[in-house]
Amino acid sequence: MSACDKPILVFQTDFTYAEGAVSSMYGVVKSVDRELEIFDGTHQIPRYDTWSASYRLYQSLPFWPQGTIYVSVVDPGVGTPRRACAAKTADGHIVVTPDNGTLTHLARYVGIVEVREIDETVNRNPDTRGTSVFHGRDLFGYCAARLASGIIGWEEVGPVYPVEEIVRLPMAEPAAEDGALTGIVDIIDPNFGNAWTNIPLALFEEMGIAYGDLLHLRVCHGDELVLDARMPLCRTFGEVARGELLAYTNELMNVSFTLNQESIVERYGIGFGSDWHVSFGKADR
Repeated sequence: MSACDKPILVFQTDFTYAEGAVSSMYGVVKSVDRELEIFDGTHQIPRYDTWSASYRLYQSLPFWPQGTIYVSVVDPGVGTPRRACAAKTADGHIVVTPDNGTLTHLARYVGIVEVREIDETVNRNPDTRGTSVFHGRDLFGYCAARLASGIIGWEEVGPVYPVEEIVRLPMAEPAAEDGALTGIVDIIDPNFGNAWTNIPLALFEEMGIAYGDLLHLRVCHGDELVLDARMPLCRTFGEVARGELLAYTNELMNVSFTLNQESIVERYGIGFGSDWHVSFGKADR
């Protein structure tokens, strides 16, 4: 297999760059095959946050070429009996990851057609068998490199197990009910402080809501009301003054909300996940 025919490797973790974990993980990949291309997804996922790992895969994986192998290592259960797996998506990618909820969004929005449990007797780095706390380097990175290089084929990753057994985190579905659109804050933008919901723009359009309309937004954390406000639905941030509220369509075609050039997350303490509920309705001017 020539270098240009080998799959790209993309890595995301919660390791940060504060110490040598990422470097040693990439060193193992290059030790398997110097020709493999490695790219960073992100290494800034919040510690132990499998929900964020799941969302970041959904956000970025579909934009990589078919055949890309994406290694995701957010692994609070490293070394425990949780499954280590490789999953093949419906759009032609492979994800190598602990099966701990990290595949939730891909299973829901993209589809997973096959999943295999990594055979550690074959696809674990034999030089580091004395430790069980760095599977990003010793198992996931090593196995992904062997697969990308062509040393092993897909069937040699390990045995198949039912897709239905993939661990999925609870996720509320977006819905239209009683004149309101409901969903969750699926993720936040940690840099700009925007809040991204899982409600697609298409649902707003089905309810007759268009750009320029005024919306009534309620955000609850469990039973606690965190935000109750009105804001316009905008195409761009610049349609409101700095510091003003707006809703807009994010890069995944879901409706999000924020403050123009300020952080709504910091101002109102907005979080994300299955217990952060949102509802939008059309408001009178």
